[in-house]
Amino acid sequence: MASHKDLTDSEPTDSTAPLPTPTTQPGRDGLAALLARPARALVALDFDGTLAPIVPDPEQARAHPDALPALAELAPKVAAVAVVTGRPADVAVRYGGFAGVPGLEHLVVLGHYGAERWDAVSGEVTAPDPHPGVAAVRAELPGVLDAHHAATGTWTEDKGHALAVHTRRAADPQGTFDALRAPLTDLAARNGLIVEPGRMVLELRPPGMDKGVALSEYVRELGAESVLYAGDDLGDLPAYAAVEKLRTDGTPGLLVCSGSEEVTELSERADVVVNGPEGVVALLRAIAEQAG
Repeated sequence: MASHKDLTDSEPTDSTAPLPTPTTQPGRDGLAALLARPARALVALDFDGTLAPIVPDPEQARAHPDALPALAELAPKVAAVAVVTGRPADVAVRYGGFAGVPGLEHLVVLGHYGAERWDAVSGEVTAPDPHPGVAAVRAELPGVLDAHHAATGTWTEDKGHALAVHTRRAADPQGTFDALRAPLTDLAARNGLIVEPGRMVLELRPPGMDKGVALSEYVRELGAESVLYAGDDLGDLPAYAAVEKLRTDGTPGLLVCSGSEEVTELSERADVVVNGPEGVVALLRAIAEQAG
């Protein structure tokens, strides 16, 4: 794995935290472009594991206590701040505390991998009708879990437009995850869905939309001239690929990994690795200070 300069959780998260030096030339170009013209830059961030610490019960996830002040400090200086998440948009807004925050009047939350959208300016969520396969999977899922002896502690999160099976609270989280991956992939395929693996979670959701598609579409809508994307999980890889494609096409970008020992794929491709949500907060504040 490449060496990265980290903003660790032993460092202060106030605005005096230094900016890390990206380890790749495209990353250095992306950061330089953002700082040179912040008013034309998009800052896009995952929620769980990036703005909010990972917790055993996802319903208890909340944004890091310093995340909102950092976002509110940065947002007026850039073209836009977007939260790109697999959660329903309204859930991310509620768990993040994003509504009604001074400085975040133009925040956008792209939920369900971009299928839903919440705009702070209106406070409304726009969303498509649920895929019919979701209802079929909802009906079949308990039987599939029972047939494969899902361990005690495995539980299902109904997201409305998707269903997620969590194994983090099982006695053997990784073993349970591995045992369920194939049967859940089969269940999803039979009903026209796909499986999105994550950090001790398997999400069954409709195809055709991912964080890369959502990010690319929003970059085009905004006309952003540079982009920063921060994430921590496998579902963020399409967004990484989108930024890499944008860079190839001439739009500078910076890839940030909210570091995790559970997922190495992102840290190996990132320009900057920080130590979880606290490190993300420190990075946002450092950028806000230098974007002046």
